[in-house]
Amino acid sequence: MIKTVNIYDNPVLGVFATCTEDVAVVPIGTTKKAIDMIAELLDVRVISTLVNGSTVVGSLSRGNSNGFLLSRDANVNDLKDVDVPVEVLPDRLTATGNVILANDTAAIVHPDISDRSMEVISRVLGVDVHRGTIAGLGTVGMSGVATNKGLLVHPMVTQEELAHLEEVFGLSVDVGTTNYGSQAVGSGLLANSKGYVAGSNTTGHELGRIEDALFFD
Repeated sequence: MIKTVNIYDNPVLGVFATCTEDVAVVPIGTTKKAIDMIAELLDVRVISTLVNGSTVVGSLSRGNSNGFLLSRDANVNDLKDVDVPVEVLPDRLTATGNVILANDTAAIVHPDISDRSMEVISRVLGVDVHRGTIAGLGTVGMSGVATNKGLLVHPMVTQEELAHLEEVFGLSVDVGTTNYGSQAVGSGLLANSKGYVAGSNTTGHELGRIEDALFFD
């Protein structure tokens, strides 16, 4: 079964869309074919919207089964259909989806996120929150993908960062790429514990790494 798709003819799915165990959020204008594939492969309900008037929904939001966070200046009504609490993150770092990596039990965030924002993230997502980097990058949301079964992260991650991720999430962490060598794996992949979909440039070898890391048969 084909497990790759584009949004707006672009393979950087994680920039345009985001997902949890229950929903995927995609920008208005996403094709019916892409929506149907995402719904089937992730076994989720798909919501089409804009965040703060922008199509880069994945960069401007981050959620899990407990709640969703939007970037500063967004409106909570942008995600009024997700059926979980939605709040705006009060932080100067505005690309919320880029700076938070989370599943249903834990989150790692950009080192410069404020203490106040850390408290909001913990409360809304219902998780323990820790600062950290992946491959020296604070944009942890684009440098990794976390499900409730495992993590796939940037191949230049250090041993210290790997140990920190494993401790925070309590899951195994593996490395890989998407879209024919892109190290920003979070930009080319949507995944939950039920399935995944990758950008159309992702190779068969890369798909195999994704399936191994996130424990898909």
